[in-house]
Amino acid sequence: MTKKLQLSNEQIDSIIDLALAEDISHGDITSEGLIPTELQGRASILAKAEGILAGGEISGKVFLKVAPALKVELLIRDGDKVKPRDIVATVSGEVIGILKAERVALNFLSRLSGIASQTAQYVAETKGLGVEIMDTRKTTPGLRLLEKYAVRTGGGQSHRSHLGDGILIKDNHITALRSLGMSLKDIVVKAKQKALEGLMVEVEVNTNREAVEAADGGADIIMLDNMSPDEIGRVVSLIPSQVKTEASGGITLANVRAVAMAGVDVISIGALTHSSKALDFSLELEPESLRLL
Repeated sequence: MTKKLQLSNEQIDSIIDLALAEDISHGDITSEGLIPTELQGRASILAKAEGILAGGEISGKVFLKVAPALKVELLIRDGDKVKPRDIVATVSGEVIGILKAERVALNFLSRLSGIASQTAQYVAETKGLGVEIMDTRKTTPGLRLLEKYAVRTGGGQSHRSHLGDGILIKDNHITALRSLGMSLKDIVVKAKQKALEGLMVEVEVNTNREAVEAADGGADIIMLDNMSPDEIGRVVSLIPSQVKTEASGGITLANVRAVAMAGVDVISIGALTHSSKALDFSLELEPESLRLL
């Protein structure tokens, strides 16, 4: 399964430039002081855990950004499974360039593969139940586009990418507008009136009553916040079938299947991006390849 980055070259370059500025804007005094510039060789990037690969293309671009003459060969595609000791990619050329780029390239690979791997676990837990696993905006500042790409690589889907990407009426919107005398139904009706053509209105609710009121106002999607599977099932039975339902809050691998079986259409999980464990990779120089030009 191959996933396209769906990012412009400008966006990718900007993200990589920022990461490299953190690491090598003051140089690499260890490599520059010890490694001859004429030393050439090849390194392998190895997986050290089982999971789903994501970020191979990004990590390759890091090496080429640092040393354009390097040759990067990606051997495993994003979306494919990896296991310990699998060679994900090889990098050939000047050793000093390989070493300068190593950490940033592996950081991208580890972070994104960790997200893809955890997403794949959630997708597997809900297989056959017709529910979509989605991310949220709980992402690392500056890395949202890449992290959401990693979710898609793991088989999930993207929720809103930014605040202009859809109408989602949350608890604080409701609190603010209720102080002005508006009911939840009034709020939803106003949102529907303001929405651009084709844009759906989603409302976060905490009780059965709020869910019914939001549906009466014409909500397209109702987000059920921190509800148990039993509570979710009751809400689903109370609202019209054409209104989509989304479960969010407190979703774990232990309960995601029960939540899906309660009948929701979507399950959104902030932990996909804010709490995924990085998938470990290492870069190892191949001694037999090393030579001075």
